[in-house]
Amino acid sequence: MTAAEHHRPIVETPPAHKTRSLVWESEDDTAAFAQQLAALPGIANAFLSLQGDLGAGKTTLVRHLLRALGVQGRIKSPTYAVVEPHEAESLAIWHFDFYRFSDPREWEDAGFRELFASTGLKLAEWPEKAAGLIPPADLAIHIEALNETARRATLQAGTPHGEDLLQGLHP
Repeated sequence: MTAAEHHRPIVETPPAHKTRSLVWESEDDTAAFAQQLAALPGIANAFLSLQGDLGAGKTTLVRHLLRALGVQGRIKSPTYAVVEPHEAESLAIWHFDFYRFSDPREWEDAGFRELFASTGLKLAEWPEKAAGLIPPADLAIHIEALNETARRATLQAGTPHGEDLLQGLHP
């Protein structure tokens, strides 16, 4: 037996995060997924990041999720405002869009650290534009357009809370 077999490695490989891939054939499938997500008890205090090319369906998923959570009124993209607050049944929700950020420090300068530290649901489009400053997403959702109507969504848990969310979703 060697010394290496007696001691744990100095640098450990981080545990692999669970992933799941889904195909949404239509916007109705996206809405059905949003309904499932909204029904999870842990969604009330989660951070979901949404990634994908322009037009992939990030904002469409957010709109369906907010409707499923009971948000009333107009739901607009926060592209120019950077953040849109919403309220549904005593649930605080913040929808961020970091697309226009040219420097990740803009996240810090905007005072978003306090929002991310508070309770409630946080949804962030274009999280890579604030890379290194935002916390890890509980659930990262990458959406890819397959054609005019179909989308592939890859869900990756980034935290134990995200793994619980992922486990609660039906295949």
